[in-house]
This record gives sequence, structure tokens and C-alpha cells, in this order.
Amino acid sequence: MSVIHALISKQLNLPLKSVINTVQLLEEGATIPFISRYRKEATGEMDEVQIADIKEINEKLLELEKRKNFVLKTISEQEKLTPELESKITGCWDSTVLEDLYLPFRPKRQTRAEIARKKGLEELARWLMSQQQGSPEAKAAQFITDAVADSEDALKGARDIIAEWVNEDVQARQIVRTIFAREAVISAKVVKGKEADGEKYADYFDFSAPLSKCPSHRLLAIRRGEKEGFLRVSISPDDEKCLDRLVPRYATNDTKAADHVEDAVTDAYKRLLKPSIETEFANLSKEKADEAAIAVFVENLRQLLLSPPLGQKRILGIDPGYRTGCKLVCLDEQGNMLHNETIYPHPPQKEFTKSAAKVIQIVSTYKIDAIAIGNGTASRETERFITNLRYEKEVKVFVVSENGASVYSASKIARDEFPEYDVTVRGAISIGRRLSDPLAELVKIDPKSIGVGQYQHDVDQAKLKRSLDQTVESCVNLVGVNLNTASKHLLTYVSGLGESLAQNIVNWRTENGPFRSRRELKKVPRLGEKAFEQCAGFLRVPDAGNPLDNSAVHPESYAIVERMAKELKCSMNELIGNKTLIDTIDINRYKTAEAGTATLTDILLELEKPGRDPRSKVETLEFDPNIHVITDLKEGMILPGIVTNITNFGCFVDVGIKENGLVHISELADRYVSNPTEVVSLHQHVNVRVVSVDLERKRVQLSMRNV
Repeated sequence: MSVIHALISKQLNLPLKSVINTVQLLEEGATIPFISRYRKEATGEMDEVQIADIKEINEKLLELEKRKNFVLKTISEQEKLTPELESKITGCWDSTVLEDLYLPFRPKRQTRAEIARKKGLEELARWLMSQQQGSPEAKAAQFITDAVADSEDALKGARDIIAEWVNEDVQARQIVRTIFAREAVISAKVVKGKEADGEKYADYFDFSAPLSKCPSHRLLAIRRGEKEGFLRVSISPDDEKCLDRLVPRYATNDTKAADHVEDAVTDAYKRLLKPSIETEFANLSKEKADEAAIAVFVENLRQLLLSPPLGQKRILGIDPGYRTGCKLVCLDEQGNMLHNETIYPHPPQKEFTKSAAKVIQIVSTYKIDAIAIGNGTASRETERFITNLRYEKEVKVFVVSENGASVYSASKIARDEFPEYDVTVRGAISIGRRLSDPLAELVKIDPKSIGVGQYQHDVDQAKLKRSLDQTVESCVNLVGVNLNTASKHLLTYVSGLGESLAQNIVNWRTENGPFRSRRELKKVPRLGEKAFEQCAGFLRVPDAGNPLDNSAVHPESYAIVERMAKELKCSMNELIGNKTLIDTIDINRYKTAEAGTATLTDILLELEKPGRDPRSKVETLEFDPNIHVITDLKEGMILPGIVTNITNFGCFVDVGIKENGLVHISELADRYVSNPTEVVSLHQHVNVRVVSVDLERKRVQLSMRNV
């Protein structure tokens, strides 16, 4: 057991043994989805979030270990490493405290204190710090040289040295840090002359609030305003309180020398300590705000990726438009394009009759089951046009979010898929495919372009990418992937694969035809035993000889299921899906060191409903037929809508007009709500009441209370 394992266990309040096993699995190259799904005995049934937390903290502590070794080496090379200091650094697991310990030994630029030292004034600084009786001016006179003009010049240099000592004192920094943590206030003021240009930040032109209580979305807005040059921002505690704590620590008696020490401490606080700790807290608060914003983005993305799929149906995808027309694409059950063309049912062309005949003909010819309409420009008009037509059979109509469709249609992925078609056709294809399988289509788009979350361009981009990639990977592996139809982009996110192996799988499939079993994966170039172990359980092979190949049962557990079937005197096909037989199985008969209660319970659940999709069923929503534009809204109206985005301060709802309305967190329920996701989820169908309509700013306030 290492100290790092113990620290992780304590910080996350998790069993030490589970932490050790999890870290070992991660170091051996296991992925988070694999560990969570297939190594429950080793981890004590930890979920993906806990495993990800262990991974993150372990990496941070390993980095801190490297930093400690560097600090020890640097101080040792200066021949200043005492046993006491070495012990403090070795036992330190707080990066802030470590940097405080290192501060006095850090290579310095030409500071005021360094200049004073070169003038030989360190001895005078020590005399002042001793605070003995005597005249500081008389003592300082002894240090006058060509470089030191007079006593006051000498005393000034000595005070600069003392100020640096105070700044480098670990205890002094901790005192200021504690007061900052309890009482710091963040303030924002408008930059003079920028009032008009920065009008969108008007709420922060004269703003102040306790830093500890400033919500993440507000802090990120303030920092964006500062970055764009409209706001001047500061973080400050009560200066008097800080000085009242600091001065007595150094100025300990009533001599004239102590007066100089007090001046040096005040200077140290204002010039060195306060700006340094302010920067530290600015970074810390930004980091916390980033984490909160990323958490919102991650949850929204998870809900979006796990949106209900319509499944393998023939779909007519429509990218609506006015002048440029509505782009139509017909897709088969696998999402392949069968036909495309453009109709012009809206102004200025108004080819209503011709367009209606064309849609009815297409629906009949290509045996269309459902129609997907993008929710952008002309969406409501197109929906009315399509739903008023009469078809030979029932055809369901869905309005689909087209966020990111334009990004996909102009991407290299789209060009590679459909090199002969322009961006408008590719966009319509994406809209249609999103209805069939949102997950398979959305993985092709940079998550930041999907249009959920808040302040995604203001947060730490590396952290955001890491979190979003992890979320996509989690969702893909939760649902499972059809090995014979999945695109390279979908396969990339399967546990243990990545871009190179995903491409190799697609190449093998092209050359050899569909996979007939999971075992055939081992024939794919460069896909070795480790990659097979990690990916096999998440890949499905429909119509395989072994029915377990189309389930979430991992190949390493096939022998257990075969033994179950043998002892029940039935075939594997007779066992799978037969709840009566499955209920007779005593899992205690099949327990091993690797397969305990958790793994065996999972196997039985999977045998009962093999390859079950964890996503819910897709539903249609009908907007109020009388609402088309913002001017149709009146206060007090109750309207159906769909949640399009969730933030820390509420959610946005589409009620069938161009502008989404905001349901503030205080209007989500008839009770206190700390987190909007307690009440709403992305794409949830809700009823809302119109609270206010601001036509000038095109803002709509909605409420879900008492609705």
C-alpha cells in the first residue's frame, strides 16, 4: 500500500482495498467503462464516477510527487535542505503548501529585496527584526556606501528584505489565505467609456458579492466581461483584519526598530502577499466555476446522447428553409441515403401544391415510416405543412434538434461519408439519422458544437475535452455497439479501441464481410488480447452462432453460462430470454474469485433481456397551434414545450417560437431547488406558464410552478 492509495481512500471515503485494485487495473490499461462493468468484485461495485475520481486524484498526486522530488533536488543543490525542511516537503500532499515551502528557495528575478541584499543590507534587516533598543538611523549609517546614499536609503532596503521574508513565511501566507477564504469579496466595475459596448454585462457594472457565495455562472460571466475588456475585477478581504493578524506576529515590542518592522509588514501585505493570494483565489474560484459549468455540460451531453432512438426505420429527413427551400433526404433502415431533392413550399416561391405532391410521392415510393424535421429556420411552418398532408399509411412526424448539424455537414467526416453532396444535403442526412439513433450520429460532432451547457468557451478547454470525451465513451459503452454497422467514429469510443483500431475493424469488415462472432475480432490487425478483453463485452454481433455474442455478457464468462445451460439440460438459445428457467438458477453454485454475486447477478439480468437498450422510447410533442412568433405570447398562457438546455440557473424551453424561454431555477417547482436537474432533463416534455415577454430584448420568462 502506498501513501497515495491511502490519501485517495480517505479523500473519497472509499475502501482502501477497492482503491488499490482500481488503481492497479487502470495502470494495467483497463478503461473506466470496462472496470465499472466487468470488475465489480475488485472495485467493490464502484460506478464510473467513482472510478474516474480515483483516476483523476491518482494522476494529480503522482504529479505532486514529481514536483516534490524537483523541489527537494533544487533546495539540495543550493545546500539549504535541512532534515526538518526535508521532512515537511516529503510529508506534504497539498500543492499550495508545497509551493509556500519552496518559495524562499525559488530562483528569484531582480526583486527590491534582492537588490538590497546585493547592497549588503541583510544584516541591517536582521537588526531591525531583533527590535532591540537603539536608533535605527544610527545603525543604518554604518551601511552607507557608494551604492547606499544615506540612512533612509539603507532602512528602505532593509524593509524591502523584511517584506520578502514576511511574504515567504508559510504561516503569514496561511493567515491571509484563511481570511480570504472566509471573507473575500469579488467586485466588478465597468471600464470607463465601455458602458455602451459592454451593455450585456450591465448587471456587473457595479457589482460585489462574497466570493464564497458567487454562483459559477455569475463568476464565469464576470471573468468573460473582464477578458473582453468591459469590466475591472478584484478579489479582496478586509485589509485591516489581515494587518491586525499579521503585524503583531512580527512587530513584538515598542521600540523604534519595531516601527520599521510594522511598516515592512504593511508593505509586504499590500505589495506582495495580497496580490499573490488574490491571484491564487482568482484561479481557485475560476477552477471551481469551471468544474460546476463542466458538470452541467457533462450531464446535458449525457442526456442528449442517451436521447430515445426511433430505431431502424425508413426516415425522411428535412432541413427546413425559406428562400433556399427544404432539403429532403430519404434514409433506409441502416441510415443509408436512398434519395434527395429540394422543395419550396414557403415564401418567396410558395410552390405549395407541387411540394405537397412531391412529399406524398416520396413517402409512398420509399416506404417512409417517420419524418424528422430540423428545429431551425422555418421549422414550425414546415411541420404544419408536413402534418397537414394525407399519406397512405400512418407516418409519425418529429421535430429534431439540429444543433451542430451545420458543423457536421462541413466537417471532414461528412465529406468522407458523402463527397458528392453539398453541406445542405449532409445536414438533412444528419437530422434524419439523429431521429433513428442520436448517439451514433452525435458522436461525429465536437460536443462543444452541440449547443448544450453554459460558458463552454470560457472554461478550461483541456478539462472540458477530457470530461466530454469520457462522457461520450461512457454513453457508447452503456448502450453497446453493433460491430457490423457501427461507423469508425462510433467504434473509436468503444472501450479499448481508439481511432487506429476502429479504422482497422472497418477495413477488415470491408475486405471480409460482416463479423460472424466476437472471436473474429482477434483477426483484426493489431487488435491483441488486451484490446479484445477491453472491447468485446461492449460490441454486439447480431445473428452470431453464439447468442451471447449479441449480449453484454463478456466472453470471459461464456463458460459460466454454458455450465448453467448444461446443468439445466437446455441449449443456450432455450435459456436466453426464459425468465422461468433463469429464476431457478442458484448463483452461489457458480461463484469464483473473479465472478462473485455482482458479476453473476449482471449475467442473469442480461440473459433475461439480452442486448436491452437502456434508452427510453421516443415521443412526439405538439406545440400550441396558435403560437408561431414571440408576439403571439401573452402573460399567463399555459403552453407545452420541450427542454432544450439546462444551466445552473434554470433551463431553456422551446414553446414553438424562434426564441427559447427561460425557466429560472426559482420557477422550476413549488419548493426550493438547488440543482435544475432535480426537476428537469434534456428533451423532457413540460408545460410552462408565460411570466413575461420582453419584445425589445426578445426574452421570454417562463414558470413551471403551479402548472
